[in-house]
Amino acid sequence: MCGIFAYLNHLTPRTRKYILEILIKGLQRLEYRGYDSAGVGFDGPKPDNGTKTNIRLVKSKGKVAVLNSLIFSKEDIAFSEELQTHVGIAHTRWATHGVPNEVNSHPQRSGVNNEFVVVHNGIITNYKDIKNFLEQRGFVFESETDTEVIPKLMKYLYDTESAEGEKPSLRLLMEHAITQLEGAFALVCKSDYYPGEVVAARRGSPLLVGIKSSQHVVTDSVPVVFSRMGKDFSPLSPPPCVDKVDIANSETLKGAGSTSHFDIDARDEPKHVEYFFASDASAVIEHTDKVIYLEDNDVAAVSGDGFLKCGRPITQDRHTIKTKLQEIMKGNYSHFMLKEIFEQPESIVNTMRGRMQFDHCKVVLGGLKDHIATMRRSRRLLLIACGTSYHSAVATRQLLEELTELPVVVELASDFLDRSTPIFRDDVAFFISQSGETADTLNALRYCKARGAFVVGITNTVGSSISRETYCGVHINAGPEIGVASTKAYTSQFVALVMFGLVMSEDRVSLQGRRKEIIDGLSRLSANIEEVLKLDSKIRAIAEELVEQKSLIIMGRGYNFATCLEGALKVKEVSYMHSEGIMSGELKHGPLALIDEKMACIMVMLKDGVYGKCQNALEQVTARSGRPIIICCKGDTAVQAKAYRYLEVPQTVDCLQGILAVIPLQLLAFHIAVIRKHDVDCPRNLAKSVTVE
Repeated sequence: MCGIFAYLNHLTPRTRKYILEILIKGLQRLEYRGYDSAGVGFDGPKPDNGTKTNIRLVKSKGKVAVLNSLIFSKEDIAFSEELQTHVGIAHTRWATHGVPNEVNSHPQRSGVNNEFVVVHNGIITNYKDIKNFLEQRGFVFESETDTEVIPKLMKYLYDTESAEGEKPSLRLLMEHAITQLEGAFALVCKSDYYPGEVVAARRGSPLLVGIKSSQHVVTDSVPVVFSRMGKDFSPLSPPPCVDKVDIANSETLKGAGSTSHFDIDARDEPKHVEYFFASDASAVIEHTDKVIYLEDNDVAAVSGDGFLKCGRPITQDRHTIKTKLQEIMKGNYSHFMLKEIFEQPESIVNTMRGRMQFDHCKVVLGGLKDHIATMRRSRRLLLIACGTSYHSAVATRQLLEELTELPVVVELASDFLDRSTPIFRDDVAFFISQSGETADTLNALRYCKARGAFVVGITNTVGSSISRETYCGVHINAGPEIGVASTKAYTSQFVALVMFGLVMSEDRVSLQGRRKEIIDGLSRLSANIEEVLKLDSKIRAIAEELVEQKSLIIMGRGYNFATCLEGALKVKEVSYMHSEGIMSGELKHGPLALIDEKMACIMVMLKDGVYGKCQNALEQVTARSGRPIIICCKGDTAVQAKAYRYLEVPQTVDCLQGILAVIPLQLLAFHIAVIRKHDVDCPRNLAKSVTVE
């Protein structure tokens, strides 16, 4: 939900202005994750009467641009001062606890002296208990956030453990603190007591560490050793359980012991090194392509000597990020959403690149090829997702049933969990998420995995939680999607699921004709999408007619029922107009009562197996003085004669027509929102990555 960014320059001289610009730029890359407030924490000029680093916090309501203007309007920051070693932390917020304002913005602090400051993504579910515990011990809370308990808890632990005669390390304080936290979090903390040091932790929310150094990095992985209570355990041995303190009834908080330290480059003392902590790789790609993705319950700390030290009973791979900086730039487009709609001819090619061999009618999904035999032996397929990803599952269900000859169950992840759905060991469950971090989908994954199902991921994010926790999967390779309303990820998920169906049916002689028809359609899909995009000006004219409407009905059936659901969602997300996707077969069972000459109505009528039934629905609408706007195949004069307005799309194989039909609806939603002067890329009350339930 929120975006975290932190920057540490160790023995790498940087001016304070440079550091703040790095932090702001990092937040701008992450603004899609939340944009109702933002803040930074950094070392201000040292006071004349002391040696402390004097942590400064600058926070504001609104987008990162507001924060940027506020920072550089201040005259007491000493922008030109050069700092050999410095830690800065930054945060862009999507509000969950407390209204968007300066006080509720992050970083949150331990007290008025800013001894500990923390940025946080996620939700602490037991924060009220911790808050009550700390209030009883004299801590005064300023904000309405759940996050504020974390720096205050660390301050309490610091005071308690220092009073016992030994100053704890910053890493140890974080380890002790997170044993008391319940819920999902990614945290980064800096402290006045530990200048030049930073510590981060993760459980359930994404966090990575980027490394940039002029010195050679010895290894491409960080072996991590786990220890508790002073005893080391090998990575093959599980650590003993650590009991959690009952905060509500405890007189004192006592943390567990520390994980052991491991130096990322122990053979050479690092002289010049920079570290970047971020919620997403897009924030660090311009600085480095070497990153470590933290796993659940990881603690990563950079100590005063500049060494990065991690604690986990596994070996963490350091990934080289393939994302290119220019891919996350807006280019010549007015909005990211428009850019991403027009990128779809390229993005679906990237999804198929290296996988579709059109000349040989062959599909190779490298991430799945070792497991196809297991999937063919399954009892049923489950497609589990939320929002747009759920609609991509609905769109391909019929085709997957046809090609796999297995029952296919499509589930909304939140409802799936609410029902405690029975899962069997011969089930194959797909978890679809653009970010790979969607909380409900991730929880459903863990639910199915614990019950023995074979779990598969379909995501757009390398190194995401879903991609790491599933047994295998498909990265859709659609490229970074910054606009909150998903567009190109939907069509790429659609294509990825179609390719899975083609792989599953490869050995079925009876289906070879159908497979060739679909593969031929995929080969022409990019060109077909480019043709649909030429309708942009005509769609804008229709948007101008619809802009004053209060409600919009979109109806279709068969393969295009999902198109209606997704189109309605896009209209709701960005234009704030009520919109409803309706199965046209249900028209006479209630929705027909809404139809009259004033009701805005779009009908998806393409030449497929239910075309005749859609014509019946059209007759019912026009008989009630309805004025349907129809998305139809090129040259379909019979339908066009009854349309109030129509949009022609190229005819292709039936199971792929939903991709061509959804693009006019994406453009329509965009243009209505622009005409209404809404913030298209950052619609109100929403965030790109939903990492809480």
